[in-house]
Amino acid sequence: MLRIKRLLRKSRYNLNAVIMCALVFFAIGATAFCMVANSREAARDKEAAKQLIGKEPEEAVAAAAAVKNAVEHQRAKASSVQPGVPVGTTDPKDDKKVVYLTFDDGPSENTKRILDILAQYNAKATFFITGANEDCRPYIKEAYEAGHTIGLHTYTHDYDKVYESDEAYFDDLEKIGEVAKEQIGFVPCFIRFPGGSSNMVSAKYNKGIMSRLVEAVQEKGYQYYDWNLDSGDAAGCGKEEIEQNAATDKMNHIMILFHDTQTKDATVEALPTILEYYKGLGYEFCAIDRSSYVCHHGVQN
Repeated sequence: MLRIKRLLRKSRYNLNAVIMCALVFFAIGATAFCMVANSREAARDKEAAKQLIGKEPEEAVAAAAAVKNAVEHQRAKASSVQPGVPVGTTDPKDDKKVVYLTFDDGPSENTKRILDILAQYNAKATFFITGANEDCRPYIKEAYEAGHTIGLHTYTHDYDKVYESDEAYFDDLEKIGEVAKEQIGFVPCFIRFPGGSSNMVSAKYNKGIMSRLVEAVQEKGYQYYDWNLDSGDAAGCGKEEIEQNAATDKMNHIMILFHDTQTKDATVEALPTILEYYKGLGYEFCAIDRSSYVCHHGVQN
């Protein structure tokens, strides 16, 4: 009987230890996400997490779930469209070495391959999604749940339709926003224009539309992101060329343009080498968030 009691006490101690580790993890996560969204909420959630210590196992499990839900709520809030709330900075003051891996035009089966590689390197990225490949849309949710950022590209990616008028652009943007909401529960504030904000092809369909859109999207609570390094995969570069194009040590904040459509096998093949290159230089791989670097091109239309 004494031995049984000792085993029960030991089991309860192990359960409490596991729970406490989980609480510490979620408390740290809650604090990190809340700092981005609201410092007062961060302090409150951190204090709430501290108060979980000493609770009974059942209470602690329920409380840990509540903290996890709070973390997810704050993450969604920090990434969602909020008119009047600024997003990011075009002039980062820190000297932190960061690489923002960004992938356009997915999801596809290659999205899954990319997610698996990123997981191996514990690297985070941003996916600017389209309405293509409906069967692959669950990868949007998988990417978000793995800690990556979901951004909006367009639903159709047809230049003649997207840039036909200001109204046509926002109709398309709202449509891809609904796709994101179906998968992750909210409409992200992070967007990328087809061809980037500096594209000239839009002038064929609507003179001056980009000059209007870059202002209008920010007024509506979005932020647009271009890139300062092009992998060349959109032009059909092979693995070795992509590796060369995507490598530099000349900047601290690097935003690389990739694509994750079904035809971009070379991008997938080049990714491990690119990750190893920047890892060796001491860079961190971050997903775009509300406080991160914003890369803008000069508008030409």
